[in-house]
Amino acid sequence: MQKKSSMEKQLNELYRLESDYKNLYELCEMADSPEEINAIIDNLSNDAHNAKFVTLFREPADNSGAFLFIQAGAGGTEAQDWAQMLSRMYHRWVERHGFTIETVEEHFGDVAGIKSATYRITGERAYGWLKNEIGVHRLVRISPYNANGKRQTSFASVDVWPDIDDSIEIEINDKDLRIDTYRSSGAGGQHVNKTDSAVRITHLPTGIVVTCQNERSQFQNKDMAMKMLRSKLYELELQKRAEKENAAKANQKKIEWGSQIRNYVLYPYQLVKDVRTNVESTDSGAVLDGDLDEFMLASLSQE
Repeated sequence: MQKKSSMEKQLNELYRLESDYKNLYELCEMADSPEEINAIIDNLSNDAHNAKFVTLFREPADNSGAFLFIQAGAGGTEAQDWAQMLSRMYHRWVERHGFTIETVEEHFGDVAGIKSATYRITGERAYGWLKNEIGVHRLVRISPYNANGKRQTSFASVDVWPDIDDSIEIEINDKDLRIDTYRSSGAGGQHVNKTDSAVRITHLPTGIVVTCQNERSQFQNKDMAMKMLRSKLYELELQKRAEKENAAKANQKKIEWGSQIRNYVLYPYQLVKDVRTNVESTDSGAVLDGDLDEFMLASLSQE
């Protein structure tokens, strides 16, 4: 019911925008300040662009926040640096949309970059926007870590699952859980490495493992880990349904090395291309600075 109400609200907004555009044509003929009219048109254009996204959110979880997981592929420091570049890219995208992002867990590389990281993104429809970012991201560039200045190809994977609220019931039996505690590692203040506050939860029937170490207490870390586990089990159920309805859609959700969804080429030319939709951009700097909406819209339109 809530989704229908939100959709109706957006459709009504689109009708209002259409009326405003018609009125603006009349105002342009008598306007003393064309700059003001141009500014209004730009704002209306942005509103229409965002409304177009909302009409493509069809799943119940699309309106939820999201958990974002990034993992470096094989290749040591080079791949870990790429994983951190992706982390920065999504942080910038979050800022563009007025969402908030918090670190659940980060494992840093020995020299640079990150081995893996989990973030929680809070904002209306964050999962709907991000869900098609799942997959392998491939980078081609001149490596700053290669003394010979050779071209380097690196991989990192991205996984996303919805941050579901308590209104969606997920049954979890205590007997199906193995809960381990350990000492946190990395940056985090004086509490780090002092107590066994980090928590790892293994869901035995599915083999799903979630960890959290960035909260200040074991209780807080366990609470966040359980929230991630509920969300992952919900996403697993969505995948099972997708397999029954559409095998191709289910395959899209799998993360497999060598089956990248997007290529980021920084040398010998500048090009970012999504291999699923063929959408591309020659402004790789803007893309890596969080300008991802065009890619996301194309993926949502294919569903």
